[in-house]
Amino acid sequence: MTVRLLDFHADWCGPCKTQDPILEELEEEQGDSFELQKVDVDEEQDVANQYQVRSLPTLIVENDEGVVDRFVGVTQKDDLESALAEAGA
Repeated sequence: MTVRLLDFHADWCGPCKTQDPILEELEEEQGDSFELQKVDVDEEQDVANQYQVRSLPTLIVENDEGVVDRFVGVTQKDDLESALAEAGA
């Protein structure tokens, strides 16, 4: 099963810059178990609309069956780890 963590962000988003080191640390520790996809909402508005992203940062954990969890705002690593585990990572 494929597990993805979608990171919806923008260059002008301050909280997104706070989220980045958390995601980098998570990817370093568990990068083999999930795929991190960074989605710049300014460049990929269609993808942001598809996932109904209205605030940044938004993180979506999904697997082959669909969306497992969604986080709006800066999200701590342990919350993301729990969601990834629930998704099968």
